[in-house]
Amino acid sequence: MQIKTERLTITRFSPDMAQSIYENSQDEDTRRFLPDEVYDSVEEAHEAIEFLMSRYDSADDPFVYPVITNYEGKNIGYVQLCKLDEGTWEIGYHIAKDFTGKGYATEAVKAFLPAMAKKLNIKEVYGICLAENLASVRVLEKCGFTQIYQGPGNYQGKEAQIIKVLWNN
Repeated sequence: MQIKTERLTITRFSPDMAQSIYENSQDEDTRRFLPDEVYDSVEEAHEAIEFLMSRYDSADDPFVYPVITNYEGKNIGYVQLCKLDEGTWEIGYHIAKDFTGKGYATEAVKAFLPAMAKKLNIKEVYGICLAENLASVRVLEKCGFTQIYQGPGNYQGKEAQIIKVLWNN
């Protein structure tokens, strides 16, 4: 699968992306908002890529795709879908700190979500983020998600203040 937008290409991972995946996982926002996606080494990132690549030709999730800039071919993050139950999924995404605030996350999610909803016959997609992560909340709102909950909840295995949003196909 490959999705092209004006500025981005969403495509499959390849083994040579391990260095950029490792580097993208090292900033403070990643450590705070996505602690289970911080890699301790390039080798660990490579192992994660191998696992994710094995999912592309499988019915098993997660479905995770890197986000590449069209102008310089740089891997700046990813967008993903994880199955919650039949027909219901959760979206996730990450854009490296040096590339935030430029609309890349919104552009990637807006392109990825309808394409994957069609491919996988998805009816509902949830988004869950920390309430303090206002940038992520704005991305989801711009992509047509509606807030359905704000309060205490489980986030990355810990109790936290969360916002839960819903997108209907």
